[in-house]
Amino acid sequence: MRVLHVITGLDAGGAEQQLRLLLRHRQVETEVVALCNPGVVADGLRADGVPVHLVPMSGNTDVAAVLVLARLIRRGRFDVVHTHLYRACVYGRLAARLAGVRTIVATEHSLNGELIEGRPVDRPGVRGLYVATERLGRATVAVSADVAGRLREWGIPDQRITVLRNGTDVEGHRFDSSDRERVRRRYALPADRPVVGVVGRLEAPKRVDVLLDALPRLPGVTALVVGRGGERAALERRAREAGVADRVVFTGEVDDVAAHLSAMDVLASPSPEETFGLALLEAAASGLPVAYASGPVLDELADPRHVRVTPDRDTVATAVATLLDRPPDRRPAVGLDRFDVSRVAAELHALYLRLTDREPTPRKALS
Repeated sequence: MRVLHVITGLDAGGAEQQLRLLLRHRQVETEVVALCNPGVVADGLRADGVPVHLVPMSGNTDVAAVLVLARLIRRGRFDVVHTHLYRACVYGRLAARLAGVRTIVATEHSLNGELIEGRPVDRPGVRGLYVATERLGRATVAVSADVAGRLREWGIPDQRITVLRNGTDVEGHRFDSSDRERVRRRYALPADRPVVGVVGRLEAPKRVDVLLDALPRLPGVTALVVGRGGERAALERRAREAGVADRVVFTGEVDDVAAHLSAMDVLASPSPEETFGLALLEAAASGLPVAYASGPVLDELADPRHVRVTPDRDTVATAVATLLDRPPDRRPAVGLDRFDVSRVAAELHALYLRLTDREPTPRKALS
């Protein structure tokens, strides 16, 4: 079996990192196409031995790129095309159909009440285009029950939806004291300095500004902001205006998130609407206390070190201060085995086999 994954970009975002983790456990010949931004994840995939192609798509009216992608799919003789993120799902499914591929799968990583991967769902054409092209595939994978529910609300038939939660390298994200020392040295952070971190794209929906606004209420605490995005300049300006610029470290994009988690004492996630929360899962594996506004994965784990907050500066400041005052406990959260990425990869492979008729569908038990 030959599988092609089509993804909008390969910067260090949650969906992109999840794809790389899954492909480390691939059981079939696999290649990847990015439609823009081949960042550090593209480099990582190549280092893992996965061929990565770039079919640059200048915008949503770039029909020529769709035809180029269709030719690449046809030439590669792929049995399965698996798409990820809005643009790739819309145009990747179309290209796969043009190339004559019968088994097309999509993963919906982020669909909440107002946004689908950063796009307002009420913007003309966004929802309609997504639903129309969804019909070109065989199945849509939802990364959480919440996402599956919203897909049903959009009119996607239940039999076309498979819930397959994200996973992570649980062992690889365990707390490591040597990583903690190394990362802290990199940013000149004293060993005894309390550090509250945030991990993710620096975009408005993630509400990193809430943590910066809370920092004046956390004297002596440094914020470690891990990620890149269009809001970085505005966040740097906000830190200066709040008088805490000397206590905020912007790391940019990093390829050792697990080590950065080890360097933190608390993770803050003020994002008010997360459809899963991959960074939260990684924090749970690192044994980090977490103050979070939304995160289905932490709701399911139900660890007392994970505290729900409203996304405002006072509540976040109070929660972070409370968590910092507790005795440190960096044991991984209980129940993480069901989120191990090797298990997720095996379930995805089983889905491919069913959809390509290479494994008989299990018969339902007689009542």
